[in-house]
Amino acid sequence: MTDGGRTVSQPRGDHDSRRPGGHRGGASRRPGNKPTGDPRLVAYDVTARVSATDSFSNLLLPKALAAAGMDSRGNAFATQIVYGTQRWRGLLDAVIEAAAKRPVTAIDARSLDVLRVGAYQALFMNVADHAAVSQTVDLARRRAGSRSAGFVNAVMRRIVARGLKEWQSVVVSRIGKDQPARRLAVRYSHPQWIVEELTHAWRAAGYAGAGEPGDAAVEAMLAADNDEPDVTLVARPGLVDRDELIAQLPKSARYENGRWSPYAIRVHGVNPERVDAVRQAKAGVEDEGSQLAALALADAPMAIGDDSANGEAWLDMCAGPGGKTALLAALAAVRGATLTANEPSHHRAELVRDNTKALPDDVMLDVLEEDGRAIGPAHPGRFDRILVDAPCSGLGSLRRRPEARWRKKPEDLTELAGIQRGLLESAMQAVRVGGVIAYVTCSPALAETRDIVDAVLDGRDDAERLDAAAVLRGVSPDMPLPEHGGDVQLFEHLHGTDQMFISLIRRTK
Repeated sequence: MTDGGRTVSQPRGDHDSRRPGGHRGGASRRPGNKPTGDPRLVAYDVTARVSATDSFSNLLLPKALAAAGMDSRGNAFATQIVYGTQRWRGLLDAVIEAAAKRPVTAIDARSLDVLRVGAYQALFMNVADHAAVSQTVDLARRRAGSRSAGFVNAVMRRIVARGLKEWQSVVVSRIGKDQPARRLAVRYSHPQWIVEELTHAWRAAGYAGAGEPGDAAVEAMLAADNDEPDVTLVARPGLVDRDELIAQLPKSARYENGRWSPYAIRVHGVNPERVDAVRQAKAGVEDEGSQLAALALADAPMAIGDDSANGEAWLDMCAGPGGKTALLAALAAVRGATLTANEPSHHRAELVRDNTKALPDDVMLDVLEEDGRAIGPAHPGRFDRILVDAPCSGLGSLRRRPEARWRKKPEDLTELAGIQRGLLESAMQAVRVGGVIAYVTCSPALAETRDIVDAVLDGRDDAERLDAAAVLRGVSPDMPLPEHGGDVQLFEHLHGTDQMFISLIRRTK
Protein backbone atom coordinates (compact mmCIF):
# COMPACT_ATOMS: atom_id res chain seq x y z
CA MET A 1 0.00 0.00 0.00
CA THR A 2 1.22 3.51 -0.68
CA ASP A 3 1.88 6.01 2.12
CA GLY A 4 -1.58 6.92 3.31
CA GLY A 5 -3.14 5.12 0.33
CA ARG A 6 -2.54 8.07 -1.93
CA THR A 7 -1.43 8.42 -5.54
CA VAL A 8 0.49 11.59 -6.41
CA SER A 9 2.94 12.68 -9.07
CA GLN A 10 6.50 11.53 -8.74
CA PRO A 11 9.33 13.89 -7.75
CA ARG A 12 11.47 14.61 -10.80
CA GLY A 13 14.95 13.60 -9.76
CA ASP A 14 16.61 15.11 -12.85
CA HIS A 15 14.74 18.42 -12.60
CA ASP A 16 16.75 21.62 -12.82
CA SER A 17 15.00 24.09 -10.54
CA ARG A 18 16.04 27.01 -12.74
CA ARG A 19 13.53 26.08 -15.43
CA PRO A 20 10.82 28.74 -15.63
CA GLY A 21 7.11 28.18 -15.14
CA GLY A 22 5.40 25.16 -13.72
CA HIS A 23 2.80 24.37 -11.12
CA ARG A 24 2.80 27.13 -8.51
CA GLY A 25 0.71 25.14 -6.07
CA GLY A 26 -0.97 28.19 -4.58
CA ALA A 27 -4.49 28.43 -3.22
CA SER A 28 -7.20 28.01 -5.81
CA ARG A 29 -10.71 29.42 -6.15
CA ARG A 30 -13.62 27.21 -7.03
CA PRO A 31 -16.78 28.71 -8.55
CA GLY A 32 -19.07 29.92 -5.79
CA ASN A 33 -16.58 29.13 -3.02
CA LYS A 34 -14.12 31.23 -1.09
CA PRO A 35 -10.40 30.57 -1.66
CA THR A 36 -9.19 27.21 -0.35
CA GLY A 37 -6.30 26.62 2.05
CA ASP A 38 -2.64 27.08 1.24
CA PRO A 39 -0.96 23.74 0.42
CA ARG A 40 2.44 25.02 1.53
CA LEU A 41 1.09 25.87 4.97
CA VAL A 42 -0.53 22.45 5.23
CA ALA A 43 2.71 20.77 4.13
CA TYR A 44 4.76 22.78 6.60
CA ASP A 45 2.42 22.11 9.53
CA VAL A 46 2.48 18.36 8.92
CA THR A 47 6.25 18.36 8.38
CA ALA A 48 6.83 20.31 11.58
CA ARG A 49 4.67 17.89 13.61
CA VAL A 50 6.49 14.89 12.16
CA SER A 51 9.82 16.51 13.09
CA ALA A 52 8.71 17.35 16.62
CA THR A 53 6.84 14.15 17.49
CA ASP A 54 6.84 10.45 16.74
CA SER A 55 3.79 10.81 14.49
CA PHE A 56 3.74 9.49 10.94
CA SER A 57 2.83 11.52 7.87
CA ASN A 58 0.22 9.05 6.70
CA LEU A 59 -1.68 9.54 9.97
CA LEU A 60 -1.40 13.33 10.16
CA LEU A 61 -1.82 14.33 6.52
CA PRO A 62 -5.38 13.10 5.79
CA LYS A 63 -6.76 15.08 8.75
CA ALA A 64 -4.80 18.17 7.76
CA LEU A 65 -6.07 17.97 4.16
CA ALA A 66 -9.66 17.52 5.32
CA ALA A 67 -9.40 20.54 7.60
CA ALA A 68 -7.82 22.74 4.90
CA GLY A 69 -10.67 22.28 2.40
CA MET A 70 -8.44 22.48 -0.67
CA ASP A 71 -9.25 21.15 -4.11
CA SER A 72 -7.61 17.99 -5.49
CA ARG A 73 -4.76 19.99 -7.04
CA GLY A 74 -3.88 21.63 -3.74
CA ASN A 75 -4.16 18.29 -1.91
CA ALA A 76 -1.81 16.61 -4.38
CA PHE A 77 0.68 19.47 -4.13
CA ALA A 78 0.75 19.38 -0.32
CA THR A 79 0.95 15.58 -0.31
CA GLN A 80 3.94 15.52 -2.62
CA ILE A 81 5.78 18.07 -0.49
CA VAL A 82 5.14 16.19 2.75
CA TYR A 83 6.24 12.76 1.58
CA GLY A 84 9.03 14.04 -0.65
CA THR A 85 10.48 16.16 2.16
CA GLN A 86 10.56 13.13 4.46
CA ARG A 87 12.18 10.88 1.85
CA TRP A 88 14.83 13.37 0.86
CA ARG A 89 15.45 14.97 4.26
CA GLY A 90 19.05 13.78 4.46
CA LEU A 91 20.02 15.29 1.11
CA LEU A 92 17.95 18.42 1.75
CA ASP A 93 19.74 18.97 5.06
CA ALA A 94 23.13 18.60 3.36
CA VAL A 95 22.10 21.20 0.75
CA ILE A 96 20.73 23.53 3.41
CA GLU A 97 23.96 23.25 5.42
CA ALA A 98 26.03 24.11 2.35
CA ALA A 99 23.79 27.03 1.39
CA ALA A 100 23.46 28.36 4.95
CA LYS A 101 27.14 27.82 5.72
CA ARG A 102 26.27 26.37 9.09
CA PRO A 103 25.20 22.94 10.37
CA VAL A 104 21.48 22.25 10.52
CA THR A 105 21.83 21.77 14.28
CA ALA A 106 22.58 25.51 14.47
CA ILE A 107 19.31 26.43 12.67
CA ASP A 108 16.17 26.79 14.75
CA ALA A 109 13.64 24.00 14.21
CA ARG A 110 10.92 26.14 12.58
CA SER A 111 13.27 27.77 10.08
CA LEU A 112 14.82 24.39 9.27
CA ASP A 113 11.44 22.83 8.44
CA VAL A 114 10.54 25.89 6.35
CA LEU A 115 13.78 25.47 4.41
CA ARG A 116 13.21 21.75 3.92
CA VAL A 117 9.77 22.43 2.44
CA GLY A 118 11.17 25.20 0.23
CA ALA A 119 14.27 23.30 -0.88
CA TYR A 120 12.20 20.26 -1.85
CA GLN A 121 10.01 22.41 -4.10
CA ALA A 122 13.05 24.09 -5.65
CA LEU A 123 14.97 20.89 -6.36
CA PHE A 124 12.33 18.23 -7.00
CA MET A 125 9.20 19.99 -8.23
CA ASN A 126 8.44 22.10 -11.27
CA VAL A 127 8.26 25.34 -9.27
CA ALA A 128 9.82 28.50 -10.69
CA ASP A 129 12.80 29.90 -8.77
CA HIS A 130 11.14 33.19 -7.82
CA ALA A 131 8.03 31.36 -6.60
CA ALA A 132 10.06 28.88 -4.56
CA VAL A 133 11.96 31.74 -2.89
CA SER A 134 9.08 34.18 -2.33
CA GLN A 135 6.60 31.57 -1.11
CA THR A 136 9.16 30.05 1.25
CA VAL A 137 10.03 33.47 2.68
CA ASP A 138 6.32 34.15 3.18
CA LEU A 139 6.00 30.78 4.90
CA ALA A 140 8.91 31.72 7.19
CA ARG A 141 7.18 34.97 8.18
CA ARG A 142 3.94 33.14 8.96
CA ARG A 143 5.38 30.16 10.80
CA ALA A 144 8.91 31.03 12.00
CA GLY A 145 8.66 34.79 12.55
CA SER A 146 9.85 37.90 10.76
CA ARG A 147 13.41 37.52 12.03
CA SER A 148 13.64 34.19 10.19
CA ALA A 149 12.51 35.62 6.85
CA GLY A 150 15.78 37.34 5.95
CA PHE A 151 17.84 34.25 6.73
CA VAL A 152 15.47 31.99 4.76
CA ASN A 153 15.55 34.41 1.82
CA ALA A 154 19.37 34.31 1.65
CA VAL A 155 19.55 30.53 1.92
CA MET A 156 16.81 29.90 -0.64
CA ARG A 157 18.47 32.22 -3.16
CA ARG A 158 21.65 30.18 -2.89
CA ILE A 159 19.70 26.93 -3.21
CA VAL A 160 17.85 27.90 -6.42
CA ALA A 161 21.15 28.97 -8.01
CA ARG A 162 21.88 25.28 -8.66
CA GLY A 163 19.83 22.32 -9.85
CA LEU A 164 19.44 18.98 -8.09
CA LYS A 165 22.24 17.11 -9.86
CA GLU A 166 24.69 19.94 -9.29
CA TRP A 167 23.82 20.08 -5.60
CA GLN A 168 24.21 16.32 -5.28
CA SER A 169 27.67 16.58 -6.80
CA VAL A 170 28.60 19.48 -4.52
CA VAL A 171 27.58 17.85 -1.24
CA VAL A 172 28.93 14.41 -2.17
CA SER A 173 32.27 15.82 -3.35
CA ARG A 174 32.89 17.06 0.19
CA ILE A 175 33.03 13.43 1.36
CA GLY A 176 36.19 11.40 0.69
CA LYS A 177 36.07 8.63 -1.89
CA ASP A 178 37.30 6.29 0.83
CA GLN A 179 33.84 6.60 2.45
CA PRO A 180 31.55 5.10 -0.22
CA ALA A 181 28.69 4.30 2.18
CA ARG A 182 28.62 7.86 3.47
CA ARG A 183 28.63 9.26 -0.07
CA LEU A 184 25.70 7.01 -1.04
CA ALA A 185 23.90 7.93 2.17
CA VAL A 186 23.96 11.63 1.33
CA ARG A 187 23.18 11.26 -2.38
CA TYR A 188 20.22 8.94 -1.79
CA SER A 189 19.10 10.38 1.54
CA HIS A 190 19.49 7.40 3.91
CA PRO A 191 21.30 7.08 7.24
CA GLN A 192 24.76 5.65 6.61
CA TRP A 193 24.20 2.59 8.80
CA ILE A 194 21.16 1.59 6.70
CA VAL A 195 23.26 1.85 3.53
CA GLU A 196 25.80 -0.46 5.14
CA GLU A 197 23.12 -2.97 6.20
CA LEU A 198 21.65 -3.04 2.69
CA THR A 199 25.11 -3.54 1.23
CA HIS A 200 25.77 -6.52 3.52
CA ALA A 201 22.35 -7.99 2.69
CA TRP A 202 22.93 -7.69 -1.05
CA ARG A 203 26.33 -9.34 -0.90
CA ALA A 204 24.94 -12.23 1.14
CA ALA A 205 21.81 -12.80 -0.94
CA GLY A 206 23.41 -14.75 -3.81
CA TYR A 207 22.08 -12.75 -6.77
CA ALA A 208 25.28 -12.92 -8.84
CA GLY A 209 24.33 -12.14 -12.44
CA ALA A 210 20.80 -10.94 -11.50
CA GLY A 211 20.87 -7.17 -11.80
CA GLU A 212 23.92 -4.98 -11.43
CA PRO A 213 26.77 -6.11 -9.18
CA GLY A 214 28.42 -4.25 -6.33
CA ASP A 215 27.77 -0.64 -5.47
CA ALA A 216 25.67 -0.07 -8.60
CA ALA A 217 23.09 -2.52 -7.26
CA VAL A 218 23.11 -0.81 -3.87
CA GLU A 219 22.56 2.53 -5.61
CA ALA A 220 19.63 1.04 -7.51
CA MET A 221 18.26 -0.31 -4.24
CA LEU A 222 18.51 3.10 -2.54
CA ALA A 223 16.95 4.84 -5.53
CA ALA A 224 14.04 2.39 -5.47
CA ASP A 225 13.59 3.05 -1.77
CA ASN A 226 12.84 6.68 -2.66
CA ASP A 227 10.19 5.80 -5.26
CA GLU A 228 6.48 5.87 -4.61
CA PRO A 229 5.40 2.26 -3.90
CA ASP A 230 2.64 0.69 -5.95
CA VAL A 231 -0.75 -0.08 -4.46
CA THR A 232 -1.08 -3.85 -4.83
CA LEU A 233 -4.30 -5.77 -4.37
CA VAL A 234 -4.62 -9.49 -3.75
CA ALA A 235 -7.57 -11.46 -5.11
CA ARG A 236 -8.03 -14.10 -2.44
CA PRO A 237 -8.45 -17.46 -4.21
CA GLY A 238 -11.82 -19.10 -3.90
CA LEU A 239 -13.40 -15.77 -2.92
CA VAL A 240 -12.76 -13.60 -5.99
CA ASP A 241 -10.55 -13.97 -9.06
CA ARG A 242 -8.45 -11.29 -10.69
CA ASP A 243 -10.86 -10.67 -13.56
CA GLU A 244 -13.75 -10.18 -11.15
CA LEU A 245 -11.64 -7.82 -9.06
CA ILE A 246 -10.55 -5.82 -12.11
CA ALA A 247 -14.20 -5.45 -13.15
CA GLN A 248 -14.85 -3.65 -9.85
CA LEU A 249 -12.14 -1.02 -10.36
CA PRO A 250 -13.15 2.51 -11.40
CA LYS A 251 -13.16 3.08 -15.16
CA SER A 252 -10.42 5.68 -14.75
CA ALA A 253 -8.12 3.26 -12.93
CA ARG A 254 -4.89 2.00 -14.42
CA TYR A 255 -3.84 -1.52 -13.50
CA GLU A 256 -1.61 -4.42 -14.41
CA ASN A 257 -1.30 -7.96 -13.21
CA GLY A 258 1.29 -8.53 -10.52
CA ARG A 259 4.78 -9.43 -11.64
CA TRP A 260 5.15 -12.60 -9.58
CA SER A 261 2.04 -13.56 -7.61
CA PRO A 262 -0.84 -15.10 -9.61
CA TYR A 263 -3.27 -13.27 -7.31
CA ALA A 264 -1.78 -9.75 -7.47
CA ILE A 265 -2.99 -6.63 -9.29
CA ARG A 266 -0.96 -3.41 -9.19
CA VAL A 267 -3.31 -0.43 -9.40
CA HIS A 268 -3.06 3.33 -9.86
CA GLY A 269 -5.74 5.92 -9.20
CA VAL A 270 -7.71 3.57 -6.95
CA ASN A 271 -8.95 4.03 -3.40
CA PRO A 272 -9.04 0.39 -2.23
CA GLU A 273 -11.64 1.16 0.42
CA ARG A 274 -14.15 1.87 -2.34
CA VAL A 275 -13.70 -1.51 -4.05
CA ASP A 276 -16.53 -3.90 -3.12
CA ALA A 277 -14.34 -7.00 -2.90
CA VAL A 278 -11.96 -5.22 -0.50
CA ARG A 279 -14.82 -4.05 1.72
CA GLN A 280 -16.12 -7.63 1.77
CA ALA A 281 -12.64 -9.03 2.61
CA LYS A 282 -12.65 -11.13 -0.57
CA ALA A 283 -9.64 -9.07 -1.66
CA GLY A 284 -7.18 -6.91 0.20
CA VAL A 285 -4.24 -4.57 -0.05
CA GLU A 286 -1.10 -6.72 0.11
CA ASP A 287 2.39 -6.15 -1.27
CA GLU A 288 3.56 -8.89 -3.60
CA GLY A 289 6.43 -9.69 -1.26
CA SER A 290 3.94 -10.60 1.46
CA GLN A 291 1.90 -12.63 -1.00
CA LEU A 292 5.00 -14.59 -1.99
CA ALA A 293 5.74 -15.40 1.65
CA ALA A 294 2.31 -17.02 2.03
CA LEU A 295 2.62 -18.81 -1.30
CA ALA A 296 6.08 -20.15 -0.38
CA LEU A 297 4.74 -21.74 2.79
CA ALA A 298 1.70 -23.18 1.02
CA ASP A 299 3.82 -24.71 -1.76
CA ALA A 300 6.81 -25.91 0.29
CA PRO A 301 7.32 -29.69 0.02
CA MET A 302 6.58 -31.65 3.16
CA ALA A 303 7.90 -35.12 3.94
CA ILE A 304 7.99 -37.61 1.07
CA GLY A 305 4.54 -39.01 0.46
CA ASP A 306 2.69 -35.90 1.70
CA ASP A 307 1.27 -34.91 -1.67
CA SER A 308 -2.06 -33.52 -0.49
CA ALA A 309 -3.03 -30.75 1.91
CA ASN A 310 -6.37 -32.40 2.77
CA GLY A 311 -6.80 -32.38 6.51
CA GLU A 312 -3.67 -30.35 7.18
CA ALA A 313 -3.65 -27.86 10.06
CA TRP A 314 -1.90 -24.56 9.34
CA LEU A 315 -0.88 -21.82 11.78
CA ASP A 316 -0.10 -18.14 11.33
CA MET A 317 1.80 -17.45 14.55
CA CYS A 318 2.13 -13.63 14.24
CA ALA A 319 -0.98 -12.80 12.27
CA GLY A 320 -1.82 -9.11 12.79
CA PRO A 321 -3.14 -7.20 10.93
CA GLY A 322 -4.17 -10.23 8.86
CA GLY A 323 -3.34 -9.60 5.21
CA LYS A 324 -1.08 -12.63 4.84
CA THR A 325 -3.42 -14.58 7.13
CA ALA A 326 -6.37 -14.05 4.79
CA LEU A 327 -4.40 -15.18 1.74
CA LEU A 328 -3.05 -18.19 3.63
CA ALA A 329 -6.56 -19.09 4.82
CA ALA A 330 -7.93 -18.77 1.28
CA LEU A 331 -5.19 -21.09 0.02
CA ALA A 332 -5.95 -23.50 2.86
CA ALA A 333 -9.65 -23.53 1.93
CA VAL A 334 -8.88 -24.33 -1.70
CA ARG A 335 -6.56 -27.17 -0.65
CA GLY A 336 -8.76 -28.73 2.03
CA ALA A 337 -6.71 -27.50 4.99
CA THR A 338 -7.62 -25.40 8.03
CA LEU A 339 -5.93 -22.34 9.52
CA THR A 340 -5.51 -21.10 13.07
CA ALA A 341 -4.24 -17.54 13.55
CA ASN A 342 -2.51 -16.08 16.57
CA GLU A 343 -2.04 -12.41 17.43
CA PRO A 344 -1.22 -11.34 21.01
CA SER A 345 -2.46 -7.75 20.58
CA HIS A 346 -6.24 -7.65 20.98
CA HIS A 347 -6.60 -4.67 18.62
CA ARG A 348 -4.59 -6.38 15.90
CA ALA A 349 -6.41 -9.66 16.53
CA GLU A 350 -9.65 -7.82 15.76
CA LEU A 351 -8.09 -6.66 12.48
CA VAL A 352 -7.25 -10.30 11.70
CA ARG A 353 -10.86 -11.28 12.33
CA ASP A 354 -12.08 -8.51 10.04
CA ASN A 355 -9.60 -9.45 7.30
CA THR A 356 -10.69 -13.09 7.39
CA LYS A 357 -14.45 -12.57 7.75
CA ALA A 358 -15.15 -13.86 4.22
CA LEU A 359 -13.58 -17.28 4.98
CA PRO A 360 -15.78 -20.21 6.06
CA ASP A 361 -15.76 -20.98 9.79
CA ASP A 362 -14.68 -24.56 9.11
CA VAL A 363 -11.50 -23.22 7.45
CA MET A 364 -10.65 -20.30 9.73
CA LEU A 365 -10.76 -22.18 13.02
CA ASP A 366 -9.72 -19.55 15.54
CA VAL A 367 -7.86 -16.31 16.20
CA LEU A 368 -5.86 -16.87 19.38
CA GLU A 369 -4.48 -14.00 21.44
CA GLU A 370 -1.44 -15.67 22.96
CA ASP A 371 2.29 -15.06 23.11
CA GLY A 372 3.54 -17.03 20.11
CA ARG A 373 6.47 -18.32 22.16
CA ALA A 374 4.01 -20.26 24.32
CA ILE A 375 2.25 -22.04 21.44
CA GLY A 376 4.96 -24.64 20.84
CA PRO A 377 5.07 -25.92 24.43
CA ALA A 378 1.25 -25.85 24.61
CA HIS A 379 0.63 -27.55 21.24
CA PRO A 380 3.65 -29.77 20.41
CA GLY A 381 3.55 -31.31 16.95
CA ARG A 382 0.05 -30.03 16.22
CA PHE A 383 0.56 -28.13 12.95
CA ASP A 384 1.60 -29.13 9.43
CA ARG A 385 2.55 -25.66 8.16
CA ILE A 386 3.47 -22.62 10.26
CA LEU A 387 4.08 -19.05 9.18
CA VAL A 388 6.33 -17.05 11.53
CA ASP A 389 6.12 -13.47 10.24
CA ALA A 390 8.29 -12.20 13.05
CA PRO A 391 8.21 -8.63 14.40
CA CYS A 392 11.24 -6.78 13.09
CA SER A 393 12.75 -3.35 12.42
CA GLY A 394 10.76 -2.92 9.21
CA LEU A 395 13.80 -1.86 7.17
CA GLY A 396 12.24 -3.63 4.20
CA SER A 397 9.32 -1.21 3.93
CA LEU A 398 10.91 2.20 4.47
CA ARG A 399 9.45 3.53 1.20
CA ARG A 400 5.98 3.31 2.78
CA ARG A 401 6.86 5.35 5.86
CA PRO A 402 9.77 7.49 4.69
CA GLU A 403 10.23 9.29 8.02
CA ALA A 404 10.94 5.95 9.70
CA ARG A 405 14.46 5.80 8.26
CA TRP A 406 15.42 8.83 10.36
CA ARG A 407 14.00 7.35 13.57
CA LYS A 408 15.45 3.86 13.47
CA LYS A 409 18.79 3.07 15.08
CA PRO A 410 21.32 0.25 14.56
CA GLU A 411 20.39 -1.25 17.93
CA ASP A 412 16.85 -1.78 16.62
CA LEU A 413 18.20 -4.72 14.62
CA THR A 414 19.10 -6.71 17.72
CA GLU A 415 16.38 -5.43 20.07
CA LEU A 416 13.92 -8.05 18.84
CA ALA A 417 16.42 -10.87 18.27
CA GLY A 418 15.40 -12.72 21.43
CA ILE A 419 11.73 -12.58 20.44
CA GLN A 420 12.51 -13.67 16.87
CA ARG A 421 14.51 -16.66 18.06
CA GLY A 422 11.85 -17.54 20.63
CA LEU A 423 9.09 -17.50 18.03
CA LEU A 424 11.02 -19.71 15.61
CA GLU A 425 11.95 -22.13 18.41
CA SER A 426 8.28 -22.27 19.42
CA ALA A 427 7.34 -23.06 15.82
CA MET A 428 9.91 -25.87 15.79
CA GLN A 429 8.03 -27.43 18.71
CA ALA A 430 4.57 -26.80 17.27
CA VAL A 431 5.24 -28.29 13.81
CA ARG A 432 4.84 -32.01 13.29
CA VAL A 433 7.58 -34.24 11.91
CA GLY A 434 7.62 -33.70 8.14
CA GLY A 435 5.93 -30.33 8.53
CA VAL A 436 7.22 -26.96 7.23
CA ILE A 437 7.88 -23.56 8.77
CA ALA A 438 8.29 -20.29 6.88
CA TYR A 439 10.36 -17.76 8.84
CA VAL A 440 9.63 -14.35 7.33
CA THR A 441 10.63 -10.76 8.13
CA CYS A 442 10.07 -7.46 6.35
CA SER A 443 13.76 -6.66 6.65
CA PRO A 444 16.92 -7.43 4.69
CA ALA A 445 19.20 -6.97 7.73
CA LEU A 446 21.22 -10.13 8.36
CA ALA A 447 20.80 -9.82 12.13
CA GLU A 448 17.04 -10.32 11.68
CA THR A 449 17.11 -12.85 8.86
CA ARG A 450 19.81 -15.46 8.20
CA ASP A 451 21.47 -14.96 11.57
CA ILE A 452 18.25 -15.84 13.40
CA VAL A 453 17.68 -19.01 11.36
CA ASP A 454 21.33 -19.99 11.75
CA ALA A 455 21.16 -19.52 15.53
CA VAL A 456 18.02 -21.63 15.91
CA LEU A 457 19.17 -24.46 13.61
CA ASP A 458 22.75 -24.57 14.88
CA GLY A 459 23.42 -27.95 16.44
CA ARG A 460 19.96 -29.36 15.71
CA ASP A 461 19.68 -32.65 13.84
CA ASP A 462 15.89 -32.65 13.55
CA ALA A 463 15.40 -29.97 10.89
CA GLU A 464 16.63 -28.95 7.45
CA ARG A 465 16.58 -25.79 5.37
CA LEU A 466 14.58 -26.15 2.17
CA ASP A 467 15.36 -24.46 -1.11
CA ALA A 468 13.02 -21.47 -0.92
CA ALA A 469 14.31 -20.22 -4.26
CA ALA A 470 13.17 -23.44 -5.94
CA VAL A 471 9.73 -23.17 -4.33
CA LEU A 472 9.30 -19.58 -5.52
CA ARG A 473 10.56 -20.52 -8.97
CA GLY A 474 7.55 -22.84 -9.10
CA VAL A 475 5.29 -19.89 -8.28
CA SER A 476 6.90 -17.57 -10.83
CA PRO A 477 9.47 -19.09 -13.23
CA ASP A 478 10.72 -15.71 -14.49
CA MET A 479 11.37 -14.23 -11.07
CA PRO A 480 14.98 -13.21 -10.29
CA LEU A 481 16.15 -15.58 -7.54
CA PRO A 482 19.45 -16.47 -5.86
CA GLU A 483 21.66 -18.74 -7.92
CA HIS A 484 22.76 -20.83 -4.93
CA GLY A 485 19.20 -21.60 -3.79
CA GLY A 486 18.28 -21.69 -0.13
CA ASP A 487 16.83 -18.64 1.63
CA VAL A 488 15.38 -15.82 -0.47
CA GLN A 489 15.79 -12.10 0.15
CA LEU A 490 13.57 -9.92 -2.02
CA PHE A 491 14.80 -6.47 -3.09
CA GLU A 492 12.86 -3.45 -4.31
CA HIS A 493 15.14 -2.77 -7.26
CA LEU A 494 14.86 -6.37 -8.53
CA HIS A 495 11.32 -7.33 -7.63
CA GLY A 496 9.40 -4.09 -7.07
CA THR A 497 8.27 -5.47 -3.70
CA ASP A 498 8.97 -4.79 -0.07
CA GLN A 499 12.27 -6.33 0.94
CA MET A 500 10.92 -9.55 2.45
CA PHE A 501 13.11 -12.39 3.70
CA ILE A 502 11.80 -15.95 3.35
CA SER A 503 13.40 -19.06 4.86
CA LEU A 504 11.73 -22.49 4.69
CA ILE A 505 12.52 -25.12 7.32
CA ARG A 506 11.29 -28.73 7.44
CA ARG A 507 11.15 -30.78 10.63
CA THR A 508 12.79 -34.15 9.95
CA LYS A 509 12.34 -36.04 13.22
